[in-house]
Amino acid sequence: MRGTFALLAAVAALAACGGEAPEPVVEETGIPEELARNVSPEAAERAAEAQALGTPMAERVATIGLVNKRNNDTRDLEMRPGEQQRIDNVIIRLAACERTAPWEDPQQTGAFVQVLVNERPAAGEEPQWVTVFSGWLFKESPSLNVVEHPVYDVWVKDCAMSFPGEEDAPDAPASEPAAEEA
Repeated sequence: MRGTFALLAAVAALAACGGEAPEPVVEETGIPEELARNVSPEAAERAAEAQALGTPMAERVATIGLVNKRNNDTRDLEMRPGEQQRIDNVIIRLAACERTAPWEDPQQTGAFVQVLVNERPAAGEEPQWVTVFSGWLFKESPSLNVVEHPVYDVWVKDCAMSFPGEEDAPDAPASEPAAEEA
């Protein structure tokens, strides 16, 4: 008897659910002023060090992947170092992006990223922006440094930059000896 009642209750609950779930609405909003001017000194220092070789930091463009696991919204954010973007309740800040020169092995692409999330507050409290990640993310080694958050996932897809003499770089790595002439 209990099993029949439980089965009927489950069927009634499922019958109450009608149709498809509504499409999620993604809202692009502004970044709060107190967060917009708050860039860590560590990030600024790393950006200055990276200026030494290749494309100047201000001219580099990183592509950062962002997925909202709750509503399966995936985006590619193209940002320059020093920029930040807010999508719904997450802010992505890019401090620097780097990649190894084409003639170096192993090839690595990385970006220094900060992820801030507007956590849902308890009843009667103000929302708080919480830094859930601050560090380097690497395209070739995504498990090396991971953004651990139940809703958002962030990863590096590319860092567009060039190096002096890149067009003339040899196809073979520099560590291989040249073939001897006969």
